Amino acid sequence: MHPEAMKHGEQFFETYSKYFENPTIVEIGSKNVNGSIKEFAPNPSKYIGLDFDDGNDVDIVITDPYNLPIEDNTADIVVTSSCFEHSQFFWLSFLEMLRITKPNGIMYINAPSGGVYHRYPTDNWRFYPDAGIALREWGKISGYNPALLESFIGWQNGTYSNDFISVFVKDENFLDLYTERMVTKAKNPTNILLNDSEEPTNVVQQPQDERRLAYIVQNIFKLAEHCGDKPELAEVKGFLSSVLSETLKL
Repeated sequence: MHPEAMKHGEQFFETYSKYFENPTIVEIGSKNVNGSIKEFAPNPSKYIGLDFDDGNDVDIVITDPYNLPIEDNTADIVVTSSCFEHSQFFWLSFLEMLRITKPNGIMYINAPSGGVYHRYPTDNWRFYPDAGIALREWGKISGYNPALLESFIGWQNGTYSNDFISVFVKDENFLDLYTERMVTKAKNPTNILLNDSEEPTNVVQQPQDERRLAYIVQNIFKLAEHCGDKPELAEVKGFLSSVLSETLKL
């Protein structure tokens, strides 16, 4: 699990676990691969980890991700981090999250909004800013009554991925129970949706990778122009031109 996913998991539990006493927590995709958000879960709590493979932090090995071996209305908190991109039918996974969550319970989803192709065993999806609204509406169409507490795109802090973060309450009648939001703890969040709002704030259209690349290209142009026709800088100008040419091919 990449560092940003770990940090966002920590921020989620720090923000929301205080609303429960000894909660039952279910994690979908819980196998500890380079870290687990389980370490941030409140103590005491009943933590149930589900995954296809046995390993650290896995309590139940599942064979069907769309039919979880958990009873209806069991969990106070259901979490999944860095998994929905690998689910072929993540919308069915979301319905299972809704099914097993108590009416006043909450669900946390962390999935990539960009980043490298990484199969585990497949890599199928990326999630854009309105994905939380789409999942909420899918839940309503499917007979549930969820509300979107918050969603945003996280900051890529020197690694390869921007996280899409969303937090739902299963029944919108319990939305007012939750007065704090993890986005206040996040670094440079963009495209923020709060409290079932339809209009995001801090809207940024370009993904962070594109913004960084545009900045680099613009400054290479400036450096090349600064070199001008000065003979002593001809080698530098040639190098910058080569870097720019190769950058634009990427």
